[in-house]
Amino acid sequence: MLDATPKEIYDRKALTINPAKTCQPVGAMYAALGVHNCLPHSHGSQGCCSFHRTILSRTYKEPAMASTSSFTEGASVFGGGSNIKTAVTNIWKLYDPDIIAVHTTCLSETIGDDLPTYINEMDIPEGKYVIHTNTPSYVGSHVTGFSNMVKGFINYLAKNNKTKNGKINVIPGFVSPADMREIKKILKAMDIPYIILPDTSGVLDAPTTGKFEMYPKGGTTIADIIDTGNSDMTIALGKVASEDPAVALEKKCKVPFKTLNAPIGIDATDNFVFELAKITGKQIPESLEEERGQLVDLMIDSYQYFNGKKVAIAGDPDLVISLTEFVISLGMIPKYVITGTPGEEFVRKVNAILAKAGIEGSKVKALGDLFDMHQWIKNESVDLIIGNSYCKYIAREENIPHVRFGFPIIDRYGHYYCPDFGYAGSIRLVEKISNAILDKIERECSEEDFEAVR
Repeated sequence: MLDATPKEIYDRKALTINPAKTCQPVGAMYAALGVHNCLPHSHGSQGCCSFHRTILSRTYKEPAMASTSSFTEGASVFGGGSNIKTAVTNIWKLYDPDIIAVHTTCLSETIGDDLPTYINEMDIPEGKYVIHTNTPSYVGSHVTGFSNMVKGFINYLAKNNKTKNGKINVIPGFVSPADMREIKKILKAMDIPYIILPDTSGVLDAPTTGKFEMYPKGGTTIADIIDTGNSDMTIALGKVASEDPAVALEKKCKVPFKTLNAPIGIDATDNFVFELAKITGKQIPESLEEERGQLVDLMIDSYQYFNGKKVAIAGDPDLVISLTEFVISLGMIPKYVITGTPGEEFVRKVNAILAKAGIEGSKVKALGDLFDMHQWIKNESVDLIIGNSYCKYIAREENIPHVRFGFPIIDRYGHYYCPDFGYAGSIRLVEKISNAILDKIERECSEEDFEAVR
């Protein structure tokens, strides 16, 4: 297949090779972990739950706590109602969460388990909650699962009591705890009251204290989720991961929403900050202006290493759209851009960004895989690859610098403390990209030539 033409690879539909995504329940579990004192529950086999916990724990180097209905052959035939009712009873006794967030797996979706009925038949202690969402793994991706779980929290909990709270809701998308911290930093700097849903900061980047905490201090509280229905506005950061929950909240509680691109790079971050100022009437503080100036200065300082360089980008759609715009502002050419999540709007948006910049001949694909990208690179190489840990195999084989970005990153440490969002995160991205390019230059040329390049 590596000798196939690009058209033959692009038309391949019956098989995915090295997918640029993972399954819905991973995103649902991640979203649930961003709610305080919440225990995610996987309604399916034990093996499914183990995989989903493993990929999150390997990425964030923290235990991803979750329970499972532990389907056996009997549940596969007769349904998992008995399993989940027994599981929930045990969970209250053993782990005592404030809320259990149930998501489905392929098996429970295929047999058609009726979760709303099961939940109505449960004995739920006073002041406790059980919510659910449907996340069949054979549809969408982890980004879709994240969106569905956030929508589930809103559908079950959000209320409008007719009294505005003066807050802004922010749905951040499937991003790292560091990115959620960066969003909160910007909101606090602008003195804007907010509710962020979900919020994995303080959960999947919690400090070591010498004492195990089943439920760390972080996460959006149930009271705040209920109160989202009284907010002035919702900002959804990314259409795929965040817009559906915002739509659900508008329908249920009449809270208007605005969908913005994920704040990666100077343009998208400007739009986020300016929109906050416009909605709230707050001034943009000097601290953010200083960060923006530092980013511009760094972009100018390093421009000679980026200008005309071709880059291949793979990842989640909301993040890749903003990243594509950002690398163009650095002077680079996005040659290949893919996401494993389905949705032709991704293709339209990326192509519009490329057309605005006057870039022709690039390949853009939704529901693509890393084999697509590898084949394109085989036919015409690039100077840099930006994508998750699995892109390293392409980078290694083709001797191309690789910048790790997105989810999952399982072979590096500390990234969950360092944002990609905001001006500060964009500074870090420029540093990573420039250093990757310079490292290759240094490896492949003499010391005298390298000093000349510098």
